[in-house]
Amino acid sequence: MGNVVPHSLFTEFDISLFKAGKHFKLYEKLGSHPMEVNGEKGTYFAVWAPTAKSVSVVGDFNYWIEGEHKLNVRWDASGIWEGFVPGVMPGTRYKYKIHSHNQDIKTEKADPFARYSEQPPKTASIVWDKTYKWKDTKWMASRSSKNSLDSPYSVYEVHLGSWKRDEKNQFLTYEELSKELVGYVKEMNFTHVEFMPVMEYPYDPSWGYQLTGYFSPTSRFGEPEGLKLLIDTLHQNGIGVILDWVPSHFPEDAHGLGFFDGSHLYEHPDRRRGYHPDWKSLIFNYGRNEVRAFLISNALFWLDQYHADGLRVDAVASMLYLDYSREAGEWEPNIYGNNENLEAISLIRELNEEVYKNFEGVQTIAEESTSFSMVSRPVSIGGLGFGMKWMMGWMHDTLEYFKKEPIYRRHHQNDLTFSMTYAFTENFMLPFSHDEVVYGKQSLLYKMPGDEWQRFANLRLLFGYMFTHPGTNLLFMGAEFGQSSEWNFQNSLDWHLLQYDYHIGIQQLIKDLNAFYQKHPALYEKQFSSEGFQWIDYGDSENSVLTYLRKGHKEEDDLLIACNFTPVPRENYRVGVPRTGQYKEVFSTDAKKYGGSGSKNTLRKVAKKPWHGHKQSIEITIPPLGLVIFH
Repeated sequence: MGNVVPHSLFTEFDISLFKAGKHFKLYEKLGSHPMEVNGEKGTYFAVWAPTAKSVSVVGDFNYWIEGEHKLNVRWDASGIWEGFVPGVMPGTRYKYKIHSHNQDIKTEKADPFARYSEQPPKTASIVWDKTYKWKDTKWMASRSSKNSLDSPYSVYEVHLGSWKRDEKNQFLTYEELSKELVGYVKEMNFTHVEFMPVMEYPYDPSWGYQLTGYFSPTSRFGEPEGLKLLIDTLHQNGIGVILDWVPSHFPEDAHGLGFFDGSHLYEHPDRRRGYHPDWKSLIFNYGRNEVRAFLISNALFWLDQYHADGLRVDAVASMLYLDYSREAGEWEPNIYGNNENLEAISLIRELNEEVYKNFEGVQTIAEESTSFSMVSRPVSIGGLGFGMKWMMGWMHDTLEYFKKEPIYRRHHQNDLTFSMTYAFTENFMLPFSHDEVVYGKQSLLYKMPGDEWQRFANLRLLFGYMFTHPGTNLLFMGAEFGQSSEWNFQNSLDWHLLQYDYHIGIQQLIKDLNAFYQKHPALYEKQFSSEGFQWIDYGDSENSVLTYLRKGHKEEDDLLIACNFTPVPRENYRVGVPRTGQYKEVFSTDAKKYGGSGSKNTLRKVAKKPWHGHKQSIEITIPPLGLVIFH
């Protein structure tokens, strides 16, 4: 094993971009890169550590001894240390031993740009360069049509470690998931999956939201090529892939990004802006150019190298506000004296601009829980530039309403109708996510009141209402078959429940709702426009009934929806309709195959009786705790 040979992948232009915070393919330069130099095979290492006095690569090849392989600092004040180590081959474990000028501190760190890592609790990085041959050319060429804002978007949110496990309660591998999970998602007619973070993380109870390996797919389920296979297989089956991405905070684990070179390199040095009290983690320094380049490079990496179709950006609200989860005196206002984090806002806008500029047919989705305006509006008109935003208010109000016994619901109809006062201010995605079924919140099924029949009828009604409300949809795994217990990340979903008819009924309902949604343009063509929705009557709180229209580009595609939020069937219920002719029931959450009572409307002829502001009307039966759709 020879000493470090001077070598660089950086041009002067690379360095100027890096210093300016404009180098968005840093993963091609920093990190470990197997190659051949002067006829000798080995690995080039490069790491950013500006306060370092010295940086050594330690690993399997030198018995983890500091000083054996010291990197050379660049002359250009970039703070980058680099060099080629002959004989270091793919599969080799390594870290950086950094001796800092700052109080003579020494740190031993995993590589921030490592492409692969040891399985936790081990923490070393691994040199990696296997190639993967993608077979998703057809999907990539046509995905714009599947990912556009006027396409159906029904997302299955998945935690890979607990969707399904083997008989010994061990994780399924990426390869196993590429068979079982893909087949299931396709059978259930979801258009997309969203993976909770797949980047390397040390602590299982964080569910992946405390990252240490931003460029490294977690080794819990196998090698990086396994994740590529999983995404590739989903694509070949016509299913888009959204990855959760966490630029809001990172853990203080000794091998991670925190205090990286003996200084606050990645995190903001002011604890009021650099520490997250809720998650006891560190917050990136969004104003530091090199950190901005790191984060944007990381977002583009997953779109580029892993063919992701979108990024769902976690905890955006915590980035936007300097006083997020802080009391008076624990935060400092910005230069204008208010609470907006101007540097984070600027980063988010630049991130979204770069994503949409560089990749066709992708979406960024904000998990943002406040009323911050124009989150999903273009940067060019002052927005943050996201494609969509989670509709947290709708989720909260809807679940609060459904928790109530039906006898009290007439006093709370506003909980349901309020969403329509702001539904088109953003491009909203309706989320029933993992956060709603943990920490004592109960499963969706057990939020529902009543006896067993009513619980399941309420859940079917909830899903029907969700799919016919404007916006796109997201369901956390398990909800689609009425999981009864809260989600537990340490175990598989309760697949054994599918021996019971009611659970099979919920699963069949979701399968059919997904197919119905994709088949009917009125539910997606104008899903973010007020032109796609029209109330018929939102005021019948006495009967707890809502009636409304969903509209597409063509009038003949319009759908009439009626919801009954009580267990009392509404028979001979008159509804004003916009057109003459006949109305046919095309969907009911009360169908027998779903576990319902099986009530059914025959073909309804329009009567010339004015109602609800329309010149004609029909009489229908709305089943107990049911939703019916007419065409």
